[in-house]
Amino acid sequence: MALVLVGVIAFAGYWFIRLGSNLHQAPLSAGNATADATNDATDPLQILIIGTDTRSGADAAYGSQADSSGYGNSDVMILMDISGDNKVVSMTSFPRDLMVPIPKCHDPKTNRDFPAQTVGQINSAMAEAGPGCAVDTVNALTGLKIDHFMVADFNAVKDLSNTIGGVQVCVNAPIDDPASGLKLNAGNNMVQGEQALAFLRSRHGVGDGSDLSRIKSQQEFLASLARKVKSDGTLSDVSKLLSIADTITKNLTVDQGLGSPQTMLTIAGRLKAVDLAKVSFVTVPWEPYTGDPNRVQIKQPAAGALFQALRENRDLTAPAPAPNQTASAAPTKSSSSPAPPAYDKTIQPVTVADGSAVTGRAAALVQFLAGQGFTKTTQFTAPPVATTNVYYGGDFADVAADVAASLGIPSSQVQQAPNVYGVQVYVGQDFTTGTHYTPKMPDNLVAQTAAQSTCQAAFGQ
Repeated sequence: MALVLVGVIAFAGYWFIRLGSNLHQAPLSAGNATADATNDATDPLQILIIGTDTRSGADAAYGSQADSSGYGNSDVMILMDISGDNKVVSMTSFPRDLMVPIPKCHDPKTNRDFPAQTVGQINSAMAEAGPGCAVDTVNALTGLKIDHFMVADFNAVKDLSNTIGGVQVCVNAPIDDPASGLKLNAGNNMVQGEQALAFLRSRHGVGDGSDLSRIKSQQEFLASLARKVKSDGTLSDVSKLLSIADTITKNLTVDQGLGSPQTMLTIAGRLKAVDLAKVSFVTVPWEPYTGDPNRVQIKQPAAGALFQALRENRDLTAPAPAPNQTASAAPTKSSSSPAPPAYDKTIQPVTVADGSAVTGRAAALVQFLAGQGFTKTTQFTAPPVATTNVYYGGDFADVAADVAASLGIPSSQVQQAPNVYGVQVYVGQDFTTGTHYTPKMPDNLVAQTAAQSTCQAAFGQ
């Protein structure tokens, strides 16, 4: 028994040292914030999974460094959210061409500072200052505090698919895409190695030839991968798990908190009992970017509804909560109390414009705001509108932010407007009851679950 115990300890020690030495590490933030003090074993957990297009080092076979070097662009960005009770997982894809505000970022390698951008392409944040800048950008966009990140390169996909013996994917017609090297027959195909990578990279061979179509390939691949790993019992088989971990970690960069093999095994353990029907794949709601039709921008209020659901750790596969009622799969992470406002609430001009078409709606909100200290609040009936927004004029941005926060209206629905004095809450038909606004998510937000087999459309089909 003593010899067996020593052998087990030596084996575990060997693997922990090996896996730890495989990993590359980088800071979680580029100087903007840090994650909450999260217990990786029991708390809701957010992990940003990034696919880099760098052609540096071992990735030189896929192009020259003129295409992409250094950190590379984050051409794949998926936020994995695990509920505190391990019953629900969401996988949220951010389009590569999404135009968003990018915060000021500090590159720890070069010691360079990059100024904040009012709007920039989301995949360029990592290229500037590393994965921490990508994390900071997503945090600012969603209101989350991401706990960890994983950055994988081209070889990580090839090696993983080879290690698990391939992943089955489906296409509705034959594909022969010279740009990516993808060649598939109509129907089901087992892909691994170069073909697995080509399936994830192909744009010209699928859908409408855009990055948005490529996201569907990524979601189909990951769902199929989850089904195979689950059916093979990989997450309960230590030898299989260590073999996969060894393969992945050779091509992986993570934050310092995820740099421990024990942490990675803890997270794997949390996932082994998840019902695949509760693993949802979604794409951030988008619309064409007003400045360039070849780019996209956040579509509100749908995106705000998704981000609120993620902050509340909700089950995206479940029916939406009743209007203005928050439903949470697990407690949200605690945050520090806001500092008191640097102004007198009682003299701020606040107006409730009632576009809800519900009698007495404005009066109820005026009464609530008065209880929050905004006693100089008036009301009037306005033309009906679908979506609630908060408008402000002049120097009332801070007041508008506090009024919106008191009503639960997301910051994405707060904007400056001409001909508005003070703050105006324009109540829409999405806020007809209660005093806490809950934006409604689109009915078709979830593209698929991991339990569902889907089939990607070939280009032009």
